[in-house]
Amino acid sequence: MTASVTAATEPAASLSGLTAQELDQARRFLEQTKNAVIGVSKGLTEAQWAFKPAPDRWSIAEILAHIVMVQDRVLGPVLGQLADAPAPPPGLDCKVIDAILFNQFSNRLEKFSGPPSVHPTGEIVPAEFLARLAANCESLAARLESTPGLRQHSLESLPLRAVTKGAYDRMDGYQWILAAGAHTERHVKQILEVMADPGYPV
Repeated sequence: MTASVTAATEPAASLSGLTAQELDQARRFLEQTKNAVIGVSKGLTEAQWAFKPAPDRWSIAEILAHIVMVQDRVLGPVLGQLADAPAPPPGLDCKVIDAILFNQFSNRLEKFSGPPSVHPTGEIVPAEFLARLAANCESLAARLESTPGLRQHSLESLPLRAVTKGAYDRMDGYQWILAAGAHTERHVKQILEVMADPGYPV
């Protein structure tokens, strides 16, 4: 599911100022990661959705809800703050951060907990969250073209700081959308870990 991170040379192709190559790269990544969730969860029984390997670990239904909640956060408060956010650090090659998101962000060698605001609570109806997942991916893809100056503004990212051990801690708007896809890919791997547990119902 890793997309190419070769330098873009095409002219800007949208209101966002992104190149055609950047747009295509991000769209494909969002589509691939969405399809990975749908594929891995297809045909799960109620018991499989609800199974937890341990009391302090999430079920597949909870992982799905968390993925969607993070997408909601990117679509809402994150991109909503972007227009008033400062420029990326001077001299930073944005392709370095892009590559980290495609190639490092999604691995689970480093595990850390997200903020309580994106922890799943209450009843989770998987079909409803799968529908929200698909709708959010469409919205994220649309924002790639409709959000002005995605590369011109950046916001602090605690997950990026954690993954890079403090080397980088800000992402531009395009990178926040990429991060939503990489976060989904990361948690598809967590779903597979749940399925590999010896107690997983078959």
